[in-house]
Amino acid sequence: MKDHILILIAVFVASLVSLAYEITLIRIFSVALSYHFAFMVISISMLGITASGTLLLIFPAIKKWEYIPLYSLMLSVSIPASYLALNVIPFEPARFMWDRVQLFYISLYYIVLAVPFFSFGLIVASAFSTLRKYIGYIYGADLAGAGIGSIMILAFLSISGPDKIVFILSSLLIIPILLFRNKGIWLACALLLFLNLAALFLYPSFLHMRISPYKPLETALHYPGAEHLKTYHSPFSRIDLFNSPAVRFAPGLSFRYLENLPEQTGITEDAGHISAITEDTSRTELRFIEYLPSALPYRLSRKTDVLILDPKGGLSALTADYYRMSNIYTVESNPSIVKAIRNFSEGFSTTVYDQHVWKGLGRSVLRSIGKTFDLIDISIMGSVPSSSFGFSEDYRFTVEAFEEYATYLKPDGFLAINLFILPPPRSELRLLNTISKAFENQNIQDIGNNIAAIRSWGTITIIAKKSALSRKDIMVIRDFARDKRFDLVYYPGITDSETNVYIKMPTREYADSFKLLLNKTTQKHFIKDYVFDIEPVHDDNPFFHYFLKIRNIHKIYPLMGGKWQYFLEEGYLLPLILIQVVFLGMVLILLPSVTFMSIRTPVKHPRLFLSLSYFAFLGLAFMFIEISFIQKMILPLVNPSHATSAVLASMLISSGIGSLLSQFLPIFRNAKMLLVLALTILVYSIFISDIISFMVPYTLIIKIMLVFIILLPAGIGMGIPFPLGLSLIGGKRPELIPWAWAVNGCFSVVAPIAAIMFAITAGFKLLMFTGVILYVLAYLSLRAAGYQGS
Repeated sequence: MKDHILILIAVFVASLVSLAYEITLIRIFSVALSYHFAFMVISISMLGITASGTLLLIFPAIKKWEYIPLYSLMLSVSIPASYLALNVIPFEPARFMWDRVQLFYISLYYIVLAVPFFSFGLIVASAFSTLRKYIGYIYGADLAGAGIGSIMILAFLSISGPDKIVFILSSLLIIPILLFRNKGIWLACALLLFLNLAALFLYPSFLHMRISPYKPLETALHYPGAEHLKTYHSPFSRIDLFNSPAVRFAPGLSFRYLENLPEQTGITEDAGHISAITEDTSRTELRFIEYLPSALPYRLSRKTDVLILDPKGGLSALTADYYRMSNIYTVESNPSIVKAIRNFSEGFSTTVYDQHVWKGLGRSVLRSIGKTFDLIDISIMGSVPSSSFGFSEDYRFTVEAFEEYATYLKPDGFLAINLFILPPPRSELRLLNTISKAFENQNIQDIGNNIAAIRSWGTITIIAKKSALSRKDIMVIRDFARDKRFDLVYYPGITDSETNVYIKMPTREYADSFKLLLNKTTQKHFIKDYVFDIEPVHDDNPFFHYFLKIRNIHKIYPLMGGKWQYFLEEGYLLPLILIQVVFLGMVLILLPSVTFMSIRTPVKHPRLFLSLSYFAFLGLAFMFIEISFIQKMILPLVNPSHATSAVLASMLISSGIGSLLSQFLPIFRNAKMLLVLALTILVYSIFISDIISFMVPYTLIIKIMLVFIILLPAGIGMGIPFPLGLSLIGGKRPELIPWAWAVNGCFSVVAPIAAIMFAITAGFKLLMFTGVILYVLAYLSLRAAGYQGS
């Protein structure tokens, strides 16, 4: 077999395994630590790739293609080695604020995790540097491998846990290594394969991931008598069922209820966010439901049609059944929860998810149901209060989402939202503002007549009626609050003396805030002056849980007890990661110039900066566009994980096709293709909303196929600029190829974090338009550097 064919196979498999390992690490971090650290995985992977380009530039003797089998073996060994090292490094984010040794442990994480991606970078950069004639093929193999890997890993994660998949991925890399016929490396591969198989089949307990003892699942399992029952794996979450005294799920239960709760079984997603499955053997045991704040909307609404969004363990569904709602419809965004509870209910009495069950994003499913409801019940609570990741999107609570909820309410229908109280008020006030804006867009005037809210010792229930609340409604609300000793927060005509009566707080902060926000004359000033950002959020920037006003940090810090831990818990680790990544990336891409100056190698070139800027612009533009497409496809594809997988696979595979086309079609080897690409993306940014509306009615499989078709032109175009630049620059200065690889990798590190931070304030549509500008800047850089192409 020809050498360049062997190298293409090695690049393809290495790219496939590397991306699959990156996704696997994200799943491991989500379970073992927190979803916050998914961004750290992405950044570290790209930093490893950047470091590989820097090393090859400083030591050009090691970029021979003959070393590629050795680099592949390094990748194969470092994948399981890095996972096992992570399992023994005692990094605990919860201890970050008082235990300074955690800084050392997180540094070890960076080093250990960077090694596999550093090895992968050596493979690809060496191939680019030594086989410049085949750059289009190499980049095509790289992207196609990554695209296939993003699909393949979903199948692997569906049948096994991520801890075992690490060793399967390591073993896959042995296949291309054996094709190179190096006896010494063959022996090493045989030993590695033996160790991987031994770990998988003889010592599987050795592979189990270490979950932080501060995660809710681990905490609950440390209670006396606690018992782990079963674990369910999927590509998108891990579901655990367990028994523990810590599971006592009755959010906001009135102090007037003095009896025992029925038997409950705990259920967690990714070892956090505990909910519970409640046994419903008899109506008498479910009497506690009457004493929950979340029971109020069921007392108010007609007993006909109710839609419950994300019932998780199913308490809200039991509530609907307890109040004898005729038709109960449930929509659960995590299919694994439905599967776990259905399997578990075979030996446990519960009727949750028995009928009228949909899986996906509630607002998307509403369109397909095409039915109106007396009550839409939304819960955003686990069994214990916890903050959400501020930089994660949430399309359930945007203005457009609440407009859709209102559309599918009957004329006198109710919308109910239940959530934990996490002082100082943030989520409650943003919810109120978002609902107000949505109802206003639905021509529902004087929203203050449609809203009511009550609070218990730990939860708040907000009710919005499509029509004005009647006298009867208000009487039911007042009587319910008085009988159960809940505090009234707001209803039309409420007086100050009716608030903060039973569960006294130092001030009437909640009641006063609701009044000011529902008054048109005071609303704008209150929002502007409030210490947190509580503006309504839209689909274009759906970061509902991001409340930080940068200018108010000096006020927020003392408000949160003078502890920086709050900022980490709310997800504000991301800017810190960005600063860290920019610093490390700059060191890696500037190091070659310092090294060359020290050995008096001529590094200066009148157009060197322009040449390298080209690859920086490409790294930013590609990621900006890709992230925008992922976000825009969440709504039609119902699930964020579906959107990520479909867009990644589509973009990477189609970009690989574009790279291959640029190899043998001269028309694609012209710098003006960048302008064509910029114009293409501009068209997408204008019509993407119409495209999404067109996709919504179809089934999931058809929509995924449509994503591939719709994104094909953009993907093909985005696969051309990188090999074009390498070919043009490599033709005149081949020694710069590793440097270009490093620069592109560095800015690809920065791009995902910068994109999210940009979208929070400007939105994803403007982010996509910024990608267009970056491609134009890349064209101008290439032209100014004197490269035009064929």
